[in-house]
Amino acid sequence: MKPHIIAIATAAALAAGIGSASAADNQAMTNNTAKKPMAPAAQSMSQDKMAQDNLTLTPSQERAAWRDIAREASSQTAPSNFAASVGTAVPGDITLRSVPARVARHVSALKPYDYALIEHKLLIVNPTDKKVVDVINRRA
Repeated sequence: MKPHIIAIATAAALAAGIGSASAADNQAMTNNTAKKPMAPAAQSMSQDKMAQDNLTLTPSQERAAWRDIAREASSQTAPSNFAASVGTAVPGDITLRSVPARVARHVSALKPYDYALIEHKLLIVNPTDKKVVDVINRRA
C-alpha cells in the first residue's frame, strides 16, 4: 500500500512542477511577444485594414476605381462653399457610401474608405474623420 501512495505523491509533485514550468514558459513567451515590434508584413496588414488620412493610388488603380464606382454611384452637387481637395472635411449634406466589395477586390487599398461622387470628381474619404484622402478626376 505504501508504494502506491509514494507513486501518487511523486506523480502529483511531478505534475505540479510541469504545470509551473509551463506557466513560466507561457509568461516568458507573452512578455517576449509584447516587447517585440510587429513584423513589417504584419504592420502593413493591420494598416491596410484601417483608413488613413493619406492614400496614394496608381493611375491604373484610379481608373479602375472611377470605372467601377461611377458605374453604380449617383453624382451629387457639391455645396457652394465646398471645394473638394485632399485634407478637407466633407460637409454633412454630402452622402458618403462604403466602397463596394467588388471595387475593393480590384483596388484593395480602397477597402476601408468611403466615397462620394461629386460632379466629375470621385472623393475617397476616411470614414473616421470624414476627411478627403484622394480626389480622382474623371478622365476623358
